[in-house]
Amino acid sequence: DLSGNDFKGGYFPENVKAMTSLRWLKLNRTGLCYLPEELAALQKLEHLSVSHNNLTTLHGELSSLPSLRAIVARANSLKNSGVPDDIFKLDDLSVLDLSHNQLTECPRELENAKNMLVLNLSHNSIDTIPNQLFINLTDLLYLDLSENRLESLPPQMRRLVHLQTLVLNGNPLLHAQLRQLPAMTALQTLHLRSTQRTQSNLPTSLEGLSNLADVDLSCNDLTRVPECLYTLPSLRRLNLSSNQITELSLCIDQWVHVETLNLSRNQLTSLPSAICKLSKLKKLYLNSNKLDFDGLPSGIGKLTNLEEFMAANNNLELVPESLCRCPKLRKLVLNKNHLVTLPEAIHFLTEIEVLDVRENPNLVMPPKPADRAAEWYNIDFSLQNQLRLAGASPATVAAAAAAGSGPKDPMARKMRLRRRKDSAQDDQAKQVLKGMSDVAQEKNKKQEESADARAPSGKVRRWDQGLEKPRLDYSEFFTEDVGQLPGLTIWQIENFVPVLVEEAFHGKFYEADCYIVLKTFLDDSGSLNWEIYYWIGGEATLDKKACSAIHAVNLRNYLGAECRTVREEMGDESEEFLQVFDNDISYIEGGTASGFYTVEDTHYVTRMYRVYGKKNIKLEPVPLKGTSLDPRFVFLLDRGLDIYVWRGAQATLSSTTKARLFAEKINKNERKGKAEITLLVQGQELPEFWEALGGEPSEIKNWDDVLTVDYTRNAEAVLQSPGLSGKVKRDAEKKDQMKADLTALFLPRQPPMSLAEAEQLMEEWNEDLDGMEGFVLEGKKFARLPEEEFGHFYTQDCYVFLCRYWVPVEYEEEEKKEDKEEKAEGKEGEEATAEAEEKQPEEDFQCIVYFWQGREASNMGWLTFTFSLQKKFESLFPGKLEVVRMTQQQENPKFLSHFKRKFIIHRGKRKAVQGAQQPSLYQIRTNGSALCTRCIQINTDSSLLNSEFCFILKVPFESEDNQGIVYAWVGRASDPDEAKLAEDILNTMFDTSYSKQVINEGEEPENFFWVGIGAQKPYDDDAEYMKHTRLFRCSNEKGYFAVTEKCSDFCQDDLADDDIMLLDNGQEVYMWVGTQTSQVEIKLSLKACQVYIQHMRSKEH
Repeated sequence: DLSGNDFKGGYFPENVKAMTSLRWLKLNRTGLCYLPEELAALQKLEHLSVSHNNLTTLHGELSSLPSLRAIVARANSLKNSGVPDDIFKLDDLSVLDLSHNQLTECPRELENAKNMLVLNLSHNSIDTIPNQLFINLTDLLYLDLSENRLESLPPQMRRLVHLQTLVLNGNPLLHAQLRQLPAMTALQTLHLRSTQRTQSNLPTSLEGLSNLADVDLSCNDLTRVPECLYTLPSLRRLNLSSNQITELSLCIDQWVHVETLNLSRNQLTSLPSAICKLSKLKKLYLNSNKLDFDGLPSGIGKLTNLEEFMAANNNLELVPESLCRCPKLRKLVLNKNHLVTLPEAIHFLTEIEVLDVRENPNLVMPPKPADRAAEWYNIDFSLQNQLRLAGASPATVAAAAAAGSGPKDPMARKMRLRRRKDSAQDDQAKQVLKGMSDVAQEKNKKQEESADARAPSGKVRRWDQGLEKPRLDYSEFFTEDVGQLPGLTIWQIENFVPVLVEEAFHGKFYEADCYIVLKTFLDDSGSLNWEIYYWIGGEATLDKKACSAIHAVNLRNYLGAECRTVREEMGDESEEFLQVFDNDISYIEGGTASGFYTVEDTHYVTRMYRVYGKKNIKLEPVPLKGTSLDPRFVFLLDRGLDIYVWRGAQATLSSTTKARLFAEKINKNERKGKAEITLLVQGQELPEFWEALGGEPSEIKNWDDVLTVDYTRNAEAVLQSPGLSGKVKRDAEKKDQMKADLTALFLPRQPPMSLAEAEQLMEEWNEDLDGMEGFVLEGKKFARLPEEEFGHFYTQDCYVFLCRYWVPVEYEEEEKKEDKEEKAEGKEGEEATAEAEEKQPEEDFQCIVYFWQGREASNMGWLTFTFSLQKKFESLFPGKLEVVRMTQQQENPKFLSHFKRKFIIHRGKRKAVQGAQQPSLYQIRTNGSALCTRCIQINTDSSLLNSEFCFILKVPFESEDNQGIVYAWVGRASDPDEAKLAEDILNTMFDTSYSKQVINEGEEPENFFWVGIGAQKPYDDDAEYMKHTRLFRCSNEKGYFAVTEKCSDFCQDDLADDDIMLLDNGQEVYMWVGTQTSQVEIKLSLKACQVYIQHMRSKEH
């Protein structure tokens, strides 16, 4: 094999001619333009392959190679003149491949190759086959004449009784009736793709081709399956794609050996049930037809060997549940349909590898069946269980269970979809029927009036004949197809209106509801008749009872029925009513809400949180137990209108203050100021506090688990005690059960802080600020930061800010003060006054050092600070210094408040000159609170603009008088307060050497703005995700799997490499996997993500 070498220009190796015993030689893709002379020395050569070269001729020494059996010269530039005649006189020549060349006719003298077995002349321009060709070539096994210009075939082809493969694809064959086929009894493969086949130019029977297994009739003009194909006993592969077939015959059950059936790109609307008898079928392709749910047979699950099912680009709303019973199904393609859901049994397809359901906009994947939702690592991830653990109310848990596990009938859903479709498509037909009905009713009315006129005046009319139903429009309550088909229809009264009940819930009545039951049937004359009942629940309200009676009468008037509306009461139903449900009805507690307004007290769920965190306050839900308290932390107990802040003996003062502020925020935003906040210190708790936690914990840990043992009983009696065995069993189960905390997933999103509240908090923190000094790292030392640079930060620099805070003095309570004054009255005046002045508390202060590190800065800044500046500060303020380390965009809210929303982050280093003459773009962004407002430099690209934000663009000039122009770009949907802030920052950032201009979106000047930002590009016009974004962290750092939520002010640096992060943007949930996470964390986080999505969907409904 010398393929792939470069033998252009006669560089063929001469040593080849010395290989006199060579029998097999491949020279593919070697750039040959002619056959090398060295081949003449290879007298024993049997196989020669020279494909994919530049040969224009095969003339040479080929005819002198007596042992040559195979010549493969495909994909060259051979013409008829380049094929020598004498090669066909070789006695042993049996394989000839001249495909993909430039032949216009069959090679001359080809009929002399009497031992030919394989002949491939495909992809040429041959238009005729000489009649004498197949007189001698009777031993052919493989014949490929595809992609030529043949219009007919010689009748002598019937002599090819040994032929096994015949390929005629891509030929016109206008005049070919293929009458030769029945004579080719050994034929196994027949390909006739794109040969203009119809029912008229195919043989009527191919029954004699008992070995034919592969037939390709795709890309033709067939309107139905040719009858001759039904007579093929050994058919295994059939391709009928890209035809005009509209239906399949029931005779397809004769293809008992078919394994692959391709019916794509036809006009099929249904498949016959006989297809379910093809027990050996492995691959079924139905793409691009007109199939709907009714078009797929319900017994398709009988195809136990089915491996691939493709039905893309159809009209499927559902697929039969039996399809999911095919145990070997590996590939299921259903994209570009109208799917609304899939059968729950889809979860049982253990061999599935490909499931393609793209471009089905209304598709909702079914939940995993309850019996398959096995616990992961002994953790129950069901939504109702996690809601119960999170402290949700029983009603919420029940609603989640009903929404997630209620039985659904796919057939009922299909029927509803079918009715909708029929009502839309047959609207015109219904109008015609309605007109005919109106004419008939008018005619009957006239006949009745004429009969009344002819009747004697003395005849008395019945009371019901004198009644006339009111002319009302009932279309708001009942659809047009109500009562038009035999069956049962039930409505439930909700908010004064009848609501249709799904078929799966027929016979199940809520005790606090009322129902209307319509039974439609055919009487003896074949006409529609009705029975109407209205059922009254034992606990139903007055409005539901009245509405059920009223709408039952409305239904009778709407149908024009002459029957009575029968009242049925719970527990006292009539025999006729029970027979409607085959004596199988059941009562369920509960019911829908009354239509009248009711006033209910707000239900608050008691929760307790552990408060932790230095930079940002974080709340972690903990169990409502006294043992959850820890003296090192502050805890917040929320009982609705009573909020307790419990401070441990070792907790810090700042944590207590933050917890108190957060409790006040809850009271203001969620309790409308009605809650009472109580501050408790460890050891001074109120009885109400311990009551909420189930009692004060005892001094002995796990006292409740101590067993009471009666020593008067013998050992055997103690061992047989049921209490002991149950206790041991419960302890074992509890030990095996792994703990998981998903409470954060079910808590509501933290509401954004209002501007007024943020400004108030900002004002309070700045009032306590007594002074602030700034330092910046220059080289290896920290230098004092000029005041005009306060608020400007660079991503490659480190900053230190020393803040001195005034600590308010806590004065004595009034009662204690009065007692002391009374005691002081007995002393002399001057002595008492002097003593009081000595005991007057002095004002105190606290120093906090904030260390800020840019995202691109090294850790050397922090090391330099700890070994130099920090020690200096500690010596100046002993015992009153607190160091807070922060990174870019993870700043402390208190620290941000000192810059009054003018916090600007530049790229690069502080005194860098490089890039100063390049345009720069800044975005003003607020995350959850006005306190967290930053002006951050981003890439200078117009595609990053957004209509809900404000931006600042600096375009520098190369001029000494005018350094450039600066624009404040205000989005049309941005907040007016941010627009004003953008103008203030604009004036703060740049001095008078810059021209400044505030422009609104859509008023941008072409000359400097779009040129400076790098041409106008499409950009987003909304930032709806800002109202919904949530970031959760999945970790096991606490010794068990727990999910916690980051605050709304988060950035990319919050992603932890050793954990899993869940990001919700309001439409999609992303699961980010860190590089150092374990497989256990990944699996548990995936289940937590699924529970969260299920919870959010249940809230939508």
